[in-house]
Amino acid sequence: MSRNGEQEPDELSESRASELGLGEDEKRKIDELGRAKAIVIHEVIRLEGEHELQRPSLALAFSGLAAGLSMGFSLVAEGLIYSALPDEAWRTLIASFGYTIGFLIVILGRQELFTEKTLTPILPLFNELTAQRFGRVIRLWAIVLASNLIGGLIFAAIIGYSEIFSEDVRQGFAEIARKEMQGGFGNLILRGIFAGWLIALLTWLLPSVPNSRLSIIIIITYLVKLAGLAHIIAGSIAVFYLIISQAITWGEYFGEFAIATLLGNVIGGVSFVAALNYGQIAPQNKHGKNHR
Repeated sequence: MSRNGEQEPDELSESRASELGLGEDEKRKIDELGRAKAIVIHEVIRLEGEHELQRPSLALAFSGLAAGLSMGFSLVAEGLIYSALPDEAWRTLIASFGYTIGFLIVILGRQELFTEKTLTPILPLFNELTAQRFGRVIRLWAIVLASNLIGGLIFAAIIGYSEIFSEDVRQGFAEIARKEMQGGFGNLILRGIFAGWLIALLTWLLPSVPNSRLSIIIIITYLVKLAGLAHIIAGSIAVFYLIISQAITWGEYFGEFAIATLLGNVIGGVSFVAALNYGQIAPQNKHGKNHR
């Protein structure tokens, strides 16, 4: 008993277990489940990462190409909403919801998106840090990034060279794209870090909220857009539209957007999500290995 007559947590647990008719084994299982959440999420994502590292290059490329094409609908949805609204301060608040569409298609459709891969294959790498595994991670990154960008370029070319959308909507695309390139190199790296952090965090959260996937995807990706953060795939598709329209050059794309954003996304995903979340379960992993 405590001084005020209340039971300590351990005693209260005993009392509650007795009330429910739970045996020692059942109590132990409940305690383990209560502590297991982080390591269970880690294992779900690690196993997914193991699977991705084993996937054939062609399968990764086609899935990445599909993701790049799908992400184009973020620009389309945002541009349609943006062009339909008056030029008021709240315009971005509403139009930013369109940005979530591409992510919904990609994530729910299980397509390969580069910024998710700053987490899923990194956990297997941290679990078994070898040159061979590091090489597989680089292979996965290279294939998914290249195929995402190719898919995005194809999508940008379709909407840029065709007359599917009205002039007002096309003007909206251009205005959205120019905002992606605002700020200097250092600013873009920081914006990329936060975007990579949030998208990798989204990947970490999804296994624990299977019934709320839709809302979590919308909330996180809406925040990315509303905050003006830089995402290498979604942002590249918008900037590709400017290239197709001959408003900027490829040199400007790489020098003023792509390199800084890519660096930021990788740093944000690997450092702030993969490393930190691995760190919280690493002692349990080590303990488990020592008892095998």
